[in-house]
Amino acid sequence: MLDQTARQTLPARPGVGYKPQHFSNILEAPDPVAWLEIHAENYMGDGGRPLAQLRHLAERFPISVHGVGLSIGGETPLDRDHLDRLKHLCGWLGPASFSEHLAWSTHDAEFLNDLLPLPYTEKTLARVAEHVEQVQDHVGRRMLLENPSVYVEFAETEMDEIDFLTEIAKRTGCGLLLDVNNVFVSSTNRQTDANTYIDQFPHHLVGEVHLGGHDEDHDDTGAPLLIDAHGSEVVDPVWKLYDHTIRTGGPKPTLIEWDNDVPDWPVLADEAARAARILDRVAA
Repeated sequence: MLDQTARQTLPARPGVGYKPQHFSNILEAPDPVAWLEIHAENYMGDGGRPLAQLRHLAERFPISVHGVGLSIGGETPLDRDHLDRLKHLCGWLGPASFSEHLAWSTHDAEFLNDLLPLPYTEKTLARVAEHVEQVQDHVGRRMLLENPSVYVEFAETEMDEIDFLTEIAKRTGCGLLLDVNNVFVSSTNRQTDANTYIDQFPHHLVGEVHLGGHDEDHDDTGAPLLIDAHGSEVVDPVWKLYDHTIRTGGPKPTLIEWDNDVPDWPVLADEAARAARILDRVAA
């Protein structure tokens, strides 16, 4: 049985990815930020200033734990030591939410510093579902699985991404994390319609929404190629897609992701404020 114990739940308001350089800013003037998200792998050590700051923040804000290193889609077994450290973190922190990526980042004993997409096949589906169940059983709580950024199509793919994610949730009881920027990136790269993807997504399974920036490039044929980079502001087309997402699925906890070239606090707060205005407008 899963232990759903958490200090608080995530409100359907904007949150930001926590960075230590913003610690004082958040405590002094958190508005419009209602919650914070951390990368699990940054807080798996013992003691020190990072954990002390996190404990302090957790007394004031709901915390979401976002994993980036489990390699849920990898062909090799999940790392038991990593799972133990994750369980310990979630145990003392009591996060409001825990999530991971539908991706792989390991090969044999090597760890790749990237989140790579998967072919959507029955074989892959069975493996990912097994890994999700293993994570939930070991950590003792329900997890959310995030839709990926996709740059290539696999010839062996047997089903579409939404059906794949929905079936994983059905088999495991996990929820979903809807990254709107990933939808925009993948739809541009695949030359498909992002609004249609949002319309067809199972919004009743969504526990969290992500927004972030991306880089623009071109492939060898000159076609647009977008890279999920988390190092810049959310662009206007993604804001428009987010508005459509909230109007379609209802208000959800919404994270501003900014992990590279992190700006000063006012810039990040402005992004959160823009998300708040959309949430308020839709609610009204």
